[in-house]
Amino acid sequence: MLLKEALARKIKDSRGEYTIEVKVNNSIASSPSGKSTGKYETPCFHKSLQWNIDFINKAKFNLEINNFNDLNKVESFIKKSAKLKDAKQFGANALFALESAILKALAKEQKKELWQIVSLGKKINKIPVPAGNAIGGGLHSSNKDKPSFQEFLLIPQGKSAKENFKIMQEAYKKLKNQVKAKGKNDEGAWQTSLTEEEILEVLSKFKNIRIGIDIAASSFYKPEAYCYKNKCLNSQMQVMYLNSLIKKYNIFYSEDPVQEEDFSGFSEVVKSSNHLVVGDDLTATHIDRLKKAIRKKSINAMIVKPNQNGSLLELKEIFNICRKNNIRTILSHRSGETMDNALADYAVGFGADFIKCGISTKYREVKLNRLVSIEKRIKS
Repeated sequence: MLLKEALARKIKDSRGEYTIEVKVNNSIASSPSGKSTGKYETPCFHKSLQWNIDFINKAKFNLEINNFNDLNKVESFIKKSAKLKDAKQFGANALFALESAILKALAKEQKKELWQIVSLGKKINKIPVPAGNAIGGGLHSSNKDKPSFQEFLLIPQGKSAKENFKIMQEAYKKLKNQVKAKGKNDEGAWQTSLTEEEILEVLSKFKNIRIGIDIAASSFYKPEAYCYKNKCLNSQMQVMYLNSLIKKYNIFYSEDPVQEEDFSGFSEVVKSSNHLVVGDDLTATHIDRLKKAIRKKSINAMIVKPNQNGSLLELKEIFNICRKNNIRTILSHRSGETMDNALADYAVGFGADFIKCGISTKYREVKLNRLVSIEKRIKS
């Protein structure tokens, strides 16, 4: 495929904030935007959203793109044309949307699915398990009496993507009354005034579902203490508190249990329990942070967000590093989402263990429905 040019414009995400959409040969891709952001994430844009739009619209690429690895040519072009040392300096949202649109166009020309382009033709032998945000708190929720933990996740144990989606939807509907929901937050999760333990007590009653929590500890970490509504804990007490919750409620998955600088605190949680300890703000989808976490034995699972990094080439390398080191992978959405459903293709193509894209609202459901359709295609 000859990539001659691309067209970019700004669109609104699910929170009503502007992000970027890119069109290549009638194939369209867009990037989500995060609200709960780690300080090690790649900036969304280079100088501004408009600067990236203008750059893409004026660029004369004239590049031959025949497979996934040819994204190297795109990144080299950007570095040279924009005079950057690293393609990620172009901005994660802009780079991801551009590369994604290119791969979609390539898939269409070669009459393939996007996940087939991403996997470089390798046989797909698994479909990622969804981890759905059902109850929200932290920075994603607007009610004043919200829990400090940012997300309470449903991780279904069905035999297929279709069954898993159904399990999550049914549980999600039941939870509305059980947690005395006060509307939905910006990820479509129920807002509640229940405490962390009250919510976990409710979730522990569900069958065919494992419990996940995104503590997002950096969001309520003050100097030297984790401050909840009714208590403040030092680092050691935070680890002890979380480990007690993990044991009491048989929690399968805990994300960012301590603040994003505390590699040793993460490792204490890993040592003390037999479950997934997930890095998000800690690792920020960057290879150097991942390697440090592996050296310090801080995690056994990692969130991968395309727009925390920007480069799909680096995302592939991150997945490879995780596989070699037995780190489970969770490809994740952001709170400000678009109707682009490609996250499912990337989760399948990269071989993610889990996909985290919510449960409710059209912005989340479109990705889960895409996952179901990919599974149907693979099994047919």
